[in-house]
Amino acid sequence: MIRRAAPALAALAAVLLLASCFGSGGDGRQGSERSAGQGWKKDAGAAEVAAFMGVTVPEGATRTKGAVQVNPQEDVYLLSFVTTEKNAEGVAADLHAREPLRARKKDFAPEGERFGHLGLPEPQTLTGTRWAGVCPPCADDTRRTRVQWIEIYVQSLQPDQARVYLQAF
Repeated sequence: MIRRAAPALAALAAVLLLASCFGSGGDGRQGSERSAGQGWKKDAGAAEVAAFMGVTVPEGATRTKGAVQVNPQEDVYLLSFVTTEKNAEGVAADLHAREPLRARKKDFAPEGERFGHLGLPEPQTLTGTRWAGVCPPCADDTRRTRVQWIEIYVQSLQPDQARVYLQAF
């Protein structure tokens, strides 16, 4: 009986050992720093998010907001600000997307809104919003080595003003 149970116990021990290795989120942070599920990182703001993304918020930008959504697999970094159309175009160009900003069809916001946490509408729900996405490692962007994907939405506002939405993980 003991000999038959030994392989099952060994398999169980291996599973528990692997679970303990990955239980910290795979990034070395323990559960006290990282939520077991989804939530929002306390005290995370625009400066931390901009640093992660390798983005410079243009001088004179207003209504700057940032947040970090904590997820089991990877955290999502959100940044938004209002600036001139020219500055918004410059931020988009600096991402080195393969295609320039382009119009997107208005879409619905999936459950679990993100920018709603910042008191903003989801950019994909806005008419006339332009979008670009880029994989920094694919574009050999060494400034953003920790970023797997970053996307930008630009919403035109009053003359020469635009709200920039950035999302990265």
